[in-house]
Amino acid sequence: MNPGNGTILTSQWGGLSDFLIAKFYAVDEKGTRLPDETTEVHAPISDGHRDMTLNWQSPFEAASPDTKAPALAAMLQSGALATVLSDLTSAVAGQKPSSAQNNQSPSALQNALEDLKGRTGITKLNSTQIFTGMAPIRFTFNVHFRALADPYSEVEAPVNQLMYWSVPKKLSTDSIVKRATTADGVTGYLKALLPSLAPTMIAFQYKTYTYAPLVIESIGDPITAPIASNGYHTEKVIPITICSLTALDRDDLKAIFSPGASN
Repeated sequence: MNPGNGTILTSQWGGLSDFLIAKFYAVDEKGTRLPDETTEVHAPISDGHRDMTLNWQSPFEAASPDTKAPALAAMLQSGALATVLSDLTSAVAGQKPSSAQNNQSPSALQNALEDLKGRTGITKLNSTQIFTGMAPIRFTFNVHFRALADPYSEVEAPVNQLMYWSVPKKLSTDSIVKRATTADGVTGYLKALLPSLAPTMIAFQYKTYTYAPLVIESIGDPITAPIASNGYHTEKVIPITICSLTALDRDDLKAIFSPGASN
C-alpha cells in the first residue's frame, strides 16, 4: 500500500517479506483513507488472533417439564420416586395384617414409575438454538519496533502515532451549559451538546487482507523498555486490541478474503 505523499513510520526490517509487515492508516467510517491524514505505521506483528463471537441461544429450554418441575422430573428420571413409593408400600404393608393383597405383584403405578426411569423432557424442538446476533470482530496482537540507526524515527514516532489514533481527537474543556448558552442555531446547539471529537478509525492491512474501519480498544506501552544514550527507546513491543466498527456479514468477509471477486 503506497500512501502517496504520506509518511511511513517504521523500523528497519531488512529483507522481511512485505506480507509479514502490518500496515495501519487512518480511515473514515466507510473505510476510505482520510485525505488529510496520510501517515502510515508499518511493523511486524506476533501472537495475533482474530476472534469472532457468535451468539446462539436456545430460548425454548424452559418449556420442558424438567424446568417446570425440576425436583419431580429429577426423581422420575433417576428412579428415586419409584424407590420411595416402593419403600412406603412396604412400610405400610408391614404394619397391617397380612392379606392376599400384600402378596400381589407391584401395582400399576409402581410399574409406570419404573418405566419413566431414565427419561427426560428435553427434545430437539425445545433445545433448538436461534441466532441472536454477533459482536464486532476483535484482533489482538503485539506490534514490534526496533531501532538500528535512529531510535526516535524507528520506535518513538510510530508508537506515538498509534497512541494519537487511540485517543479522542479533541476533548472540550467547557461545560455543556456554557457552550449551549453561546450556541448559534440548531447546528451550533447540537455541537454544544456533543462538543468533543471521537478517536480516529484505522485500517489494518496484513498479508492479503485489509480490514477497515477499525477502532483501537486498548493499547499498551512498555515504558521501561531499553533506551539509547539520548533517552529514546531502542525497542518496544506494543500489545494492542483493535475491533471492527460493526459486526461483519458474509459479503463483508468475501470482500476482505477475495477483494474484487464476484459473489
